Amino acid sequence: MTNSAASTYIADMQERIHGILAPLVPEGRFAILDFPDIKNVGDSAIWVGEYAYFRNFLNRTPAYTCTLDNLSRRGMDQAIGDGPIFLHGGGNFGDIWKGHQNFREHVLQNWRDRLVIQLPQSLQFNSPERLEQAKRIVDAHRNFVLLVRDEYSLELAQKNFNCRSILCPDMAFAIGSIPAVGEPIFPILAMLRKDKEQTDANDAGVAEGIPVEDWITEDKRPVQMAALCGILKGLPTLDRHRVRVSKYQAKALQRVQRGVRQLSRARTVITDRLHVHIISILLGKEHAVLDNSYGKIGRFRAAFPEPPGLTYAATSYEDAEAWAKQRS
Repeated sequence: MTNSAASTYIADMQERIHGILAPLVPEGRFAILDFPDIKNVGDSAIWVGEYAYFRNFLNRTPAYTCTLDNLSRRGMDQAIGDGPIFLHGGGNFGDIWKGHQNFREHVLQNWRDRLVIQLPQSLQFNSPERLEQAKRIVDAHRNFVLLVRDEYSLELAQKNFNCRSILCPDMAFAIGSIPAVGEPIFPILAMLRKDKEQTDANDAGVAEGIPVEDWITEDKRPVQMAALCGILKGLPTLDRHRVRVSKYQAKALQRVQRGVRQLSRARTVITDRLHVHIISILLGKEHAVLDNSYGKIGRFRAAFPEPPGLTYAATSYEDAEAWAKQRS
């Protein structure tokens, strides 16, 4: 992978994001809901990209945020007035990650007259009943915009939901290019899912000596220290809601930095995680991709093809490993 090709692709993704989002965002204060206070680095990368987009492209930052568990109607209305609500992007629009979908539907039901913009998501419904429930709730909302990050999701949205649906790149690209941390210590690192979206075949036959890792575990202490630093940074605003935003931003940055350090340890990477793929591009790191349980990476790459040489699309884990051994 050449850094110039990666930089050009990243810039193109950022221009596309800006061209889509800028016309949608009204002036004034706004909220981004569903902060991902979880160990998965990919979710934090999306958040950091969302924050970076609003700050770097629009010179604004959110006045309110919350997790799935601490949304306050009074607090949000106090913080943003009648401003728009943005919902955090990712891959949880559907019935695989039900907690996030329940939260999203709660927001749409309780703020029906407010502009609500769903930042780029992948859609996946396995239950016709749950899709029908989402359809009823979306259709009842008066001002919902749904950004999706692949053609399958766009077609599903346009077929089922009475709302404006737009294809948009993943928000992690708004982070921009990232420098690697230190020198590689492994020729190959296999970063493979260990969650609901894993495919068992993806880690079959991993050669001895190749580390197999994921990025959904963490040491709590660095995250807690980052949170404290974020609180202290936000205190001068004298606004408890912006203090929370500062705290969450610091936690997300710490988690993304953990992921960058993890990937920097390898010359080449094999992965079935979308955001290992995206952060590898931001790092300018050669990598091979497999797919998750429902084709999320393949769908995204089909919607936003990279220039040749940025990524190797492997047909199996064995194929990915053979390619990586040649490159390393």
